[in-house]
Amino acid sequence: MAANVAKNTLYLTAASIGQKLLAFVYFLFLARVMGTEQTGGYFLALSITTIFSTFTDFGMTPVVIRDVAKYPLEAIGLVRRVLWLKIPFMAVGAIGAFISVWMLDYDVRVRELVFIASLVMLADAISLLFYGVLRGHHALKFESLGIFVGQTLTLIFGGTVLFAFPSLHLLVLALLAGSTFNMIYSAWHVIRLLGPSVLSPVWDRATTKALLLASLPFALAGIFVKVYSYVDSIFISKFIGTAAVGVYAVAYKFTYSFQFLPMAFVAALYPGMSALVGKDLPRLRKLFDDAIWYVIVLAAPIAFGLFAIAPDAIALAGDGYQEAVPVLQALVFVLIPIFLDFPVGSLLNAADRQGTKTAIMGVTMVLNVILNVLLIPSFGILGAAYSALGSFTFLFVGGLCFVPQIIPGYSFVSFARTVFPILLSGAVMGAVAYALRPVIGFVLVVPVAVVVYLAMLLLTRSMRSTHLRTALQLVRRKQVYVEDPALHD
Repeated sequence: MAANVAKNTLYLTAASIGQKLLAFVYFLFLARVMGTEQTGGYFLALSITTIFSTFTDFGMTPVVIRDVAKYPLEAIGLVRRVLWLKIPFMAVGAIGAFISVWMLDYDVRVRELVFIASLVMLADAISLLFYGVLRGHHALKFESLGIFVGQTLTLIFGGTVLFAFPSLHLLVLALLAGSTFNMIYSAWHVIRLLGPSVLSPVWDRATTKALLLASLPFALAGIFVKVYSYVDSIFISKFIGTAAVGVYAVAYKFTYSFQFLPMAFVAALYPGMSALVGKDLPRLRKLFDDAIWYVIVLAAPIAFGLFAIAPDAIALAGDGYQEAVPVLQALVFVLIPIFLDFPVGSLLNAADRQGTKTAIMGVTMVLNVILNVLLIPSFGILGAAYSALGSFTFLFVGGLCFVPQIIPGYSFVSFARTVFPILLSGAVMGAVAYALRPVIGFVLVVPVAVVVYLAMLLLTRSMRSTHLRTALQLVRRKQVYVEDPALHD
């Protein structure tokens, strides 16, 4: 069973990574064809519905995954009760999206896009639940295939639209095609597993109350992360305009598309930490230190490297996006606190400090909104990048402050000794790449930067064989934890 779970989780991780890469390439193609104004409208509509998507699930799927895994014989009754509860929450999410575009006085085009995107949101809410049921039964291979086929349908439909008759409405319908497939496909497999009666919603007052109480922490975490991840697009659209959202979207996509990199490592990190919390503090501290090393080794070259080649990267999106260059050069550094927050968040969750983590996320959301309101009018879309950098730094530092409560005697000096030499290595690499790019070009500067970075890691003694062995051992573990996607959007 454990080996089967590990294999299925590997498939899911690979499918998720592939889906994100394909979606990123697709978005660049969309940006080239549609231009800043229409790309901004597309990204804005999806940002609005993404924020309200948290209400359509309200944190119920993680509870379903947990309870189905614990009590598989009671899965049918649980799913039927969750379906009954989910229907009004789905209505709340859709109505909330409609009301928001009306209150914010968006034009008819954005309202129509939000309407179609809301259908995507509702289909995703259903497939999220059914895939959660399959996860609870350790049948992750179906979700892996669904992710791949759904994204392929979107690419085929959307690519045809972009080539033949570009239309924002049809592009959002392309998303609906992929989401509808996943909804039907996931429901079909759940019916095969549990029988057709599982699709009949049923009301149970006691169970409903228990579900709401259990899902509330997940719901709050999801709401907080969606708001501070996407509200900047709404502020940009109201303070500056839709075209500015399109420019910002390109820098945004370049930055956040790299979040898949620590996924496989962190998926294995949680059970390892859970097994050590309160039992073996020396090993827990070593595991945490190694995790910090792993994520910062990934984040530093991406951040400083993208800073150096930002003009070439943005040029891939076509003409009209030159203003996104300084935005990307600022925004890309949010990857450093975001990556570092992965092991910190895993440690807090492993130590049953989910409430602490959720509270930090809530404050981060408020801080992000305030910073956007203050900075966007003064700095334009750069203000949104500064707001993201400030709020994500707070998110990481806020969590880090609680680490000594879980690992007594944890030293921030030790943290600095691990992180700063690697950041220095990344900075030197970035400086070399920035200086050489105009001379030797974008293509040749990348391998040169890799060599410089590795040389600096060796020079600063930041790369050791023990780090690599620990990382490989974690990734190869048979017990794997699949993190709720809402926690790190």
